[in-house]
Amino acid sequence: MTKKIFNSIFCATLAVLLISTVFIGSVLYSYFGNMQRDALAEQTGIVAAEYEKNGEAYLTAFSSQSYRITLISSDGTVLFDSVKDATALENHLGREEVTQALAEDSGSSERFSDTLLEKTYYNAKKLSNGNIIRVSHTKSSVYSLLIGLLQPIAAVLLVAFILSFVLSHRLSNHIVKPLENLDLEHPLENDTYDELSAVLSKIERQRKTLLKREDELKQKNDEFSAVTENMNEGLILIGTDSEIISINSAARKIFLAERDCIGRNIITVNRSPEFTDVAGKCIKGKSSDCLLTIYGHEYQVNANPVMIDEKAAGACILIFDITEKSRNERIRREFTANVSHELKTPLHSIMGAAELLKNGIVKPEDEKQFAGRIYDEASRLVTLVEDIIRLSQLDEGVITEKESVNLTEVAKEAADSVKEEAASRNITVAVSGADVQISGIKRLVYEIAYNLCDNAVRYNNENGSVKIEIESTQSGAVLSVSDSGIGIPEDSLERIFERFYRVDKSHSRETGGTGLGLSIVKHAAEYLGAEITVSSTLGKGTRISVLFPKI
Repeated sequence: MTKKIFNSIFCATLAVLLISTVFIGSVLYSYFGNMQRDALAEQTGIVAAEYEKNGEAYLTAFSSQSYRITLISSDGTVLFDSVKDATALENHLGREEVTQALAEDSGSSERFSDTLLEKTYYNAKKLSNGNIIRVSHTKSSVYSLLIGLLQPIAAVLLVAFILSFVLSHRLSNHIVKPLENLDLEHPLENDTYDELSAVLSKIERQRKTLLKREDELKQKNDEFSAVTENMNEGLILIGTDSEIISINSAARKIFLAERDCIGRNIITVNRSPEFTDVAGKCIKGKSSDCLLTIYGHEYQVNANPVMIDEKAAGACILIFDITEKSRNERIRREFTANVSHELKTPLHSIMGAAELLKNGIVKPEDEKQFAGRIYDEASRLVTLVEDIIRLSQLDEGVITEKESVNLTEVAKEAADSVKEEAASRNITVAVSGADVQISGIKRLVYEIAYNLCDNAVRYNNENGSVKIEIESTQSGAVLSVSDSGIGIPEDSLERIFERFYRVDKSHSRETGGTGLGLSIVKHAAEYLGAEITVSSTLGKGTRISVLFPKI
């Protein structure tokens, strides 16, 4: 601003100076020129009168630095000149003032010298003897005067420059200081120039508009943050330079990233080739996906470009935890394969025995044995199908109203169901504990107790024992089934509840189990909100406890 004000003041001063100099100079020059012409005419008359009276003696005695006197004959010959040698001057008959004087008794003219930048005035008068007396006076031209005034003009310009500099600084400070102290948060409360009222009113309107839009943006940002921060899926937004624009808490948890990763390159979050390749393709405008394994979890990564005017302006990356899905899919495949295998085994046995009976190959005395095999395998098949149906019902979460169940009575029923099988192997089954009531579904509680007892008998040693204990604790009711059987290796403890999983497959075939008993126990316990704990020592036995919640 100071520079602009200085330029304005200095240019205005310069313009006024130049216009004033030219105007005043022109007026004065014209005024004094007229005065000099009048004075020259008067001087010519005096010289002519003195010459008529005194002759050439007057001309010789005349001395003046302002005027030049020339005596010219009627034929134009110069007879006398007060400045130059008359014999050296050319004929003056053609001079304007001389011609005019010969015709009209007096004449005048003006001539300008380009080389000397001077202007000469001539005035001539015809004498009584026919000769011409001419008086001339030379003065500086306008250009010459201007050249002579350059020094004072330069001094004036210097003064104008200094004054402009000082005034511009003072004026700019005077103007800018109130502007610097403006309170833009409250524009209409400022005490400043009236000329700024319109500007301040406009600023106030714009301020209110900006505040309104800021509130709207903040609200939208809060809504966006609330949505993204509560997502189970990871969400990352990146720009065209692969810099992270936004990352929600789920994504930070997945990649163990900090909040300050925003603004950094996406590779700071995960450097795996699959992930960086997906992000790179997406920034170029191509959707992509991949699978990642991070800290033992499986993730599905889907990346889609954000298009603006048909150009990729960034990318949106979603990360889904598919660990459970993959596990369930693996279990489903294993379950399908195991079901197929478990169904084929008894069916093949039934078909083989039936084929032998059909073709009459079996001796009459052996027919009963083959019929018994068919019956046993069919019973095993029915048991397997029933277990599968029970698991399907538990998977579907069939809602049944809960009731008060006597856990001790149910445990005794389950024990009675396995006593025959236990007696065939000389295994003792004992139930101990006071009556305890729980809130549950009797059928599911029985399934839990029966399958635990059945497994304890099946995987026990000859002459072994099974203990069923019921007790009430502060946390709830506990059903514990202990056996003195083969035990479970430590690396198999986490898998025994998987469908068709068997620790000792050869021994399981001998016992005739379906491999679904503990899976039914797990699902039924989950349905009832119970917790299962397992402890086992290889070769010494296993103890499985189920904690039912308080009634």
